[in-house]
Amino acid sequence: MKKLLFLFLLIISTKAKSQDTLSNFNQKRNQINQTGMKVLGGWAIANIAIGSVGFYKTKGATKYFHQMNIFWNVVNLGIATAGFYGAKEASNKSYSIEQSIQEQHKTERILLINAGLDVAYMAGGWYLNRRGINKSSDRLHGYGNAIILQGAFLLLFDSSMFAIQKHHSKTSNQFLKNVQVGFIGNQIGLTAQL
Repeated sequence: MKKLLFLFLLIISTKAKSQDTLSNFNQKRNQINQTGMKVLGGWAIANIAIGSVGFYKTKGATKYFHQMNIFWNVVNLGIATAGFYGAKEASNKSYSIEQSIQEQHKTERILLINAGLDVAYMAGGWYLNRRGINKSSDRLHGYGNAIILQGAFLLLFDSSMFAIQKHHSKTSNQFLKNVQVGFIGNQIGLTAQL
C-alpha cells in the first residue's frame, strides 16, 4: 500500500511540475507578445504626436509625409491595443503540450508573414515615391516616403519579434527532449524527466 501511495504521489508531482513548466513556457510567449505590443503602441503614439505637429507646421511633400504617418499609426495603435489584450487574455488559458507548440508555431508564422508584408509595404512606398516625383505630386511623394519608413520599422520590429520568439521556442524543444512515450506489454506510458 505504501508503494502504491508513493507511486501515486510521484505521478501527481511529476504531472504538476510538467504543467508548471508548460505554463511558464506559455506565459513567457505571451509576455514577449505583450512587450512587443507595447513597443508597437509606443511607436504609434510617437508617430501620431510628431505627425500631428508636423502636418500643421510643414508644407509640400513633408506635410503629406506626416499625414500618412498619422493615418498609418492610428491603425498600428489599434493593432497594438488588440494584440496586447489578446496576449493578456491568452495568459489565462491552459494549453496542452500539443496546443502550446501549435500556438508557438502560429506566433512565429504570423511574424514571418508580417515581415513579408513589410517588404511589400516598402516596395509600394518606393513606387508611390517615384510616381510622386514623376508626376510632381507632393502627396504621392510624401505618402511614399512615409510608407517606406513605416515598412522599414515594421520589418525591423517583426524580424526582432520573430528572433525573440524563435529563441523562446528552443526552450520548448528542451522540455520535449525530456518527455518520453514507452510501451510495456499492453500499456503505454508517458514520462517526463524534470
